Amino acid sequence: MTSALLAAQPAPDVARRTWPRYAALGAALIAVAVAGALWPAGGARLLLAALGLFLVGRGVVLLPGARTGALEGELGERAARLGPIAVGAGALAVVAALIPGGVAGAVLLVGVPLLLLGTAVALLARGGAARRGGWALLVWSVLITGVLVATGLGQDWDRAADVARIVAAFAVAVLGVPMLVTAAGLRALAARPEPEPVRPSPCAGCACGAGGCGAG
Repeated sequence: MTSALLAAQPAPDVARRTWPRYAALGAALIAVAVAGALWPAGGARLLLAALGLFLVGRGVVLLPGARTGALEGELGERAARLGPIAVGAGALAVVAALIPGGVAGAVLLVGVPLLLLGTAVALLARGGAARRGGWALLVWSVLITGVLVATGLGQDWDRAADVARIVAAFAVAVLGVPMLVTAAGLRALAARPEPEPVRPSPCAGCACGAGGCGAG
């Protein structure tokens, strides 16, 4: 969506209003990722809440586009299918993050591999660079799942939950990077001068259009 926004080349006034929001969201995601990685006691709940809110936000953005027909064809079908799933999964993640104890860590332990695998499968369904990225993410998803299972069986599942927390922190930081890139692109667009307004010709509506001019 962020690349599509830049490809659409919004007007400078739209870019001026939009880029601060993208910059703030990207910086907030990276700050949450750092805090989640460095805070063993509550980092899992913080990261789970951030991921949940991000999914809810994505779903809320996708649903109106699918219902109003603003997104057409395959993109509209995908939005109609993924929008409710993102909202529901995000809401459940936020609820789980509000529960004290080790619930958030357990959810991340199970949810991080599933989210990575699901994202990889979604990318594989596309073409071009997205498909190649899907294959790379699939390999990483399998490796991370193997590391989590090996850590849980070889040491303990609390240690595996800590590893899942670090992976989730990295994923949240990765979500923030495209936001900052989009903000930089929008800021560059905002710096462009406004196009000159089209002024009507001084001869508009006079006899010039009929082959003669009374000014001579």
